[in-house]
Amino acid sequence: MVGPRAGYSGRMTAEITLHRGDITQAEVDAVVNAANSGLLGGGGVDGAIHRAGGPAILEACRELRRTTLPDGLPTGQAVATTAGDLPAQWVIHTVGPVYAKSEDRSELLASAYRESLRVADELGARTVAFPAVSAGVYGWPLGDAARIAVSTVRTTGSAVREARFVLFSDEVYDAFARADESSG
Repeated sequence: MVGPRAGYSGRMTAEITLHRGDITQAEVDAVVNAANSGLLGGGGVDGAIHRAGGPAILEACRELRRTTLPDGLPTGQAVATTAGDLPAQWVIHTVGPVYAKSEDRSELLASAYRESLRVADELGARTVAFPAVSAGVYGWPLGDAARIAVSTVRTTGSAVREARFVLFSDEVYDAFARADESSG
């Protein structure tokens, strides 16, 4: 784990911490949801956040689809809603890219983390819990997903004090621990 240091924008970068557990139980200001572009729930982290947060999250996402995001949330972007029944105050929904061997989509994955931090700053969130975006059903190789996540959060200037990666399995936790060690 590495402490805060100056980022590109002159603001501090968040302290990165790693936790093995359930992101829906994270007691933070904002939880990042690895959402799909439709924003209406799904599997994995997305489904777990919608189930645990209750109907308020789905209703807020439906309102976004009715108003500002009629075509859904583009890959690499982020938007916030209420957290409903979660311990957090907000959910920051971001859409990571589907992995493709034939096309380098690393910048879109990095953008999902940068945009989540930007939205956290707009909200005034100081503690943010991240999942391993795109490393599940979207098929991103775990070691590479962890490297991109940790290096992007480490180098993005933000007012967020703690960027907490909440990782569901030992395998994912271990990949993020290796990425954290090698980028520190």
